[in-house]
Amino acid sequence: MYNIGEALIGNGNEIAHVDLIIGSKDGPAGAAFANNLTQLSIGHTPLLSVIRPNLLTKPTTLIVPKVTVRDLKDADKIFGPAQTAVGRAVADAVSEGIISKDQIENLVIIASIFIHPEAEDFRKIYQYNYGATKLALKRALENYPSIDKVLAEKDRGTHPIMGFRVVRLWNPPYLQVALDLDNMDEMERIIKSLPDRERILLEAGTPLVKKFGVSIVGKIRELRKDAFIIADLKTLDVGRIEVKMAADETADAVAISGLGTVESIEKAVHEASKQGIYSILDMMNVENFVEKLAELRYKPDIVLLHRNVDLETLKAERGEEQSEVTEWGNINQIKDILGDGKQVAVAGGITPQKVEEALESGADIIVVGRYIIGSRDVRRAAEDFLEHMPQDPDTMRLALDEDESI
Repeated sequence: MYNIGEALIGNGNEIAHVDLIIGSKDGPAGAAFANNLTQLSIGHTPLLSVIRPNLLTKPTTLIVPKVTVRDLKDADKIFGPAQTAVGRAVADAVSEGIISKDQIENLVIIASIFIHPEAEDFRKIYQYNYGATKLALKRALENYPSIDKVLAEKDRGTHPIMGFRVVRLWNPPYLQVALDLDNMDEMERIIKSLPDRERILLEAGTPLVKKFGVSIVGKIRELRKDAFIIADLKTLDVGRIEVKMAADETADAVAISGLGTVESIEKAVHEASKQGIYSILDMMNVENFVEKLAELRYKPDIVLLHRNVDLETLKAERGEEQSEVTEWGNINQIKDILGDGKQVAVAGGITPQKVEEALESGADIIVVGRYIIGSRDVRRAAEDFLEHMPQDPDTMRLALDEDESI
């Protein structure tokens, strides 16, 4: 048996990232230890961890550099501060009871160490690698993280080195702003005027996509790099190709028309899953949409209950009651068909006064177009809806309050 641990500590070029295995000498960990020590690789030569020259740490620990060691300057960082840091962290783990003293002769450790080529501060290299090694050992022996922790963090965690954030819809409700425009300058003005909120989703509306192509998603990404962007393609056929095109432009979700055949819808939903983006099934003008949804083997991530804009306009011209137009149906029934983790969006002439009704009916996403994009004060119009929603999910979360409980 062996255990696996990981930890990242520090910042700048001296940041430390340690991946390690700790296990029995006579098991897979021992075999890997011997193989690494005897089968050398240019630029990634393993070395034993020592407290000082001529004094191994216990359990015996092998350091494997992750980054190619190009010259003696790079080697000094490994053989100096990093080697000492790992050795002392292992010894202190024994001293503090993290590793049982009576097991040290039966165990080996393989620690893979990251040292940035431009790291210069040897004290920081030592400090960060010491902390990361000891934390990784503790996590390994405690089987951290639990699967509950992984599932709780999978859609909200961020990686400091990525440089951008991937937004997942893990904590509804959300406000989806439909950019149903044909003017790029106007689109840019509206996006810049919107509040920078995690609860706001940006939809590249069908008019934008038709006029400028799916590359409009990339233009929106330039304006809001961390936004959740939906490509409203209303895909009816060749869904796999269109979904891939949207994914290639960094769309987070793609809208598929529920008017397509079951086969076409399933292919588009499957392709979205393969590309790692959300599939939205737009049920505009679909009769018996509950029955059609039940037919699908591959369920979409989101079902959009959408009022037909042309029908709404006709009703308004006739002076008919607008509230009669919206027909969301039984949202909870739809969620039962979709299964756990799926969501329902509602669209079509929704005003701030109707948000509470929509949310209480079970809607997860409120889709709004003209009320916001046609407003003289875009920011205020968006806030009219956001006032009915909770704060952004991680507003009160401390930057470092995300790992082990103490």
